[in-house]
Amino acid sequence: MPHLDKDKLVFTFNPNLDNIDWTHICSMFYNVNWRTRVEEEIKLAFSNSSITLFVYYEEQIIAFGRTIDDGRYYAQLGDIIVDPAYQGLGLGKSLVTKINEKLENYHFVTLTAAPGKGDFYTSLGWKKQTTAFIWPQGPKQLRQHTEPETE
Repeated sequence: MPHLDKDKLVFTFNPNLDNIDWTHICSMFYNVNWRTRVEEEIKLAFSNSSITLFVYYEEQIIAFGRTIDDGRYYAQLGDIIVDPAYQGLGLGKSLVTKINEKLENYHFVTLTAAPGKGDFYTSLGWKKQTTAFIWPQGPKQLRQHTEPETE
């Protein structure tokens, strides 16, 4: 695990997205084993987000996240990514906390955790919803994000 001088971290909300290295962003999705992203598509997704947050270390993006929201009532955290080389150092917690602070007056704030990351979110105070549903977009989502059907 690399040494992280926290004084060199820069948290940047809603930067000019034309200045983001989208090839690097796509590689970060790949590095955490998420579905492949296309540069133009992920840039558009971020541009449609009310809140984007990029974490820089020595001028390199090492973490990011965004919201999918209506600007007032409903918000979902999305694409919470920390470069695997920097995981376990508190960046994910800082990222989620800083985004949540911007969502203080929303009625509903949700997220879909990556498989195996539920304990991380519950450690931050998130609660599992009893009323959330998903329309699976294929067998992988069905397997990873739904409860087994009972007969």
